[in-house]
Amino acid sequence: MPSASSSSTRSKAEDPPSPERALAELPVRSKLDELLKLARGRQRVLVLTHDNPDPDSIASAVALAFLLEKRAGVEARVVYGGIIGRAENLALVKVLRLPISPVSQVVFDEHDLLALVDTQPPVGNHSVPAQYPVEVVLDHHPLRDESLGAPFADVGGEYGATSTMLVEYLRAAKLEPSIEVATALFYGIKTDSRDLGRQTTPADVDAYLWLVPRVDKHLLGRIEHPDLPAEYFQLYHSAIGRARVYGQTVVTVDLGEVYSPDMVAEVAERLSFLEGMKWSLAMGTFRRQLYVSLRVRDRRMNAGRLIRDICENRGGSAGGHGSMAGARLPLSAGRAGAALRRELTQAFLEAFGAKGERPRSLLLAWKSAALER
Repeated sequence: MPSASSSSTRSKAEDPPSPERALAELPVRSKLDELLKLARGRQRVLVLTHDNPDPDSIASAVALAFLLEKRAGVEARVVYGGIIGRAENLALVKVLRLPISPVSQVVFDEHDLLALVDTQPPVGNHSVPAQYPVEVVLDHHPLRDESLGAPFADVGGEYGATSTMLVEYLRAAKLEPSIEVATALFYGIKTDSRDLGRQTTPADVDAYLWLVPRVDKHLLGRIEHPDLPAEYFQLYHSAIGRARVYGQTVVTVDLGEVYSPDMVAEVAERLSFLEGMKWSLAMGTFRRQLYVSLRVRDRRMNAGRLIRDICENRGGSAGGHGSMAGARLPLSAGRAGAALRRELTQAFLEAFGAKGERPRSLLLAWKSAALER
């Protein structure tokens, strides 16, 4: 019987749960034992984040490597695909001197255990070659059933961040994190939950409070307020000019080519704060990939499910939660990026109930609103 465990809640079906799903109810200590049992005796572990990793992915990967080295006695290395482009994410790695490397610097054959954090094998937003099996999956996003094929898969559950899951594992292992690991985990929870204000669970609050006295506040301040490149301000200037408002509740923007794919999600997040908006959609291209980011403030709409329905049917990889989600679609030489953008925008507008609404420039819409006041 495989030792996989899933934290996803059991369905209401009357059929008895599979052995994998039965393990979903294991306490953290039992799941830790399963994980360490799998890791002990291995020579080298490779821990991968999702591509273009965010703070939660970086922190949870570093924490997993720390845990495996200290409690399983195995060498562990953390790598990522894509780039770390957002200023805060770069600062996280540089200020804390986190041991994380580009995936191009490793040889997969030199490792005998492969772990994936903050994403899942079938999602596709990672750099694991198809011929290498993933044996450990830790992710707070909704369960993809294919992930249960991994020998150990702690996936889904009541968590707002994967970093929260790693805090529980560290505590179960009675392992005190270093200041650097603690600060990274704290920032991972903070950013993924928007300061505990978005999709936060009691587990997230508990982990957050446990980390507070272990965080270096000075280093955290340097991470949260880094120096910003000129490209950042140029991109925002362009984003505000390009943003379009549909009706009274939808804002979209096509950023064109971006210097970092992280910026697509950042702009979508920022535009979601526009007064009255329920849906915020941003897209931009980077290295022949179209990145899409969605923010939803209407609780009747599930962002993750919606973006998968729209983007996976068009050859993309997608995932997310109820209020935030992202996708990536390849742009081949024979695929017109402009046409795909228009097609996606129309599909999302229809889902938002804004199909047929005439787009208005964000700047002009703001001026009209100001005059009405």
